[in-house]
Amino acid sequence: MGEPRADKAAVVTEVGERLDAAEAAVLTEYRGLDVPAMAELRTALRSSGGTYKIYKNTLVRIAARERGLDIDDLLVGPTAIAFVEGDVAGVAKALRDYARGNPALVVKGGLLGTSVLGADDVKALADLPSREQLLAEIAGLFAAPAQQFASLLDAVPRSFSYALNALIEAGGAPGAPAESAAADETPAEDSATPESAEADATESADADETTETPAESAATEES
Repeated sequence: MGEPRADKAAVVTEVGERLDAAEAAVLTEYRGLDVPAMAELRTALRSSGGTYKIYKNTLVRIAARERGLDIDDLLVGPTAIAFVEGDVAGVAKALRDYARGNPALVVKGGLLGTSVLGADDVKALADLPSREQLLAEIAGLFAAPAQQFASLLDAVPRSFSYALNALIEAGGAPGAPAESAAADETPAEDSATPESAEADATESADADETTETPAESAATEES
């Protein structure tokens, strides 16, 4: 009597450890599936990170109750559990696809973390994108802005080059102070303006007309 009890305790411990480690667990009824069919199903689940195990309902119930999980309604009839340690949606898809060709496999419900799922909930999980699809979509979201940012960085030196060439063609000197350029364009205050130059010329002409030459001065004295 002691040895069977020890065996049962070991199974309860195993089920509990699998529940703790799994991201999800899907409970199924497998009545009518032969050994080759079970092997085929295990292979399909393994590719998505699922492990398919058969346990007695009483032992699964004990392990679940120890963790505060009420799944008694799902533990009716022969039960096999798909423990998911990988892609939850992928395992749900594999079960759904397999059940389409093998009606003997019936999904009863399951657990997602500590939340109890019904059969419809598991079907909804099967409609979600796989982990690979989600990762690809997330990578695409990050890649698009990165490409736009790279294009922007590439455009900066090209735009600067165009602006520099336009400035050179216009005769400007990049980096020249604005005050220096303004000083070059404005005449110096002590430079002669056109009006002052004309006045100087008039005064010079008047002076030439009133100034006597040495011959004119001598003639004047003799007379």
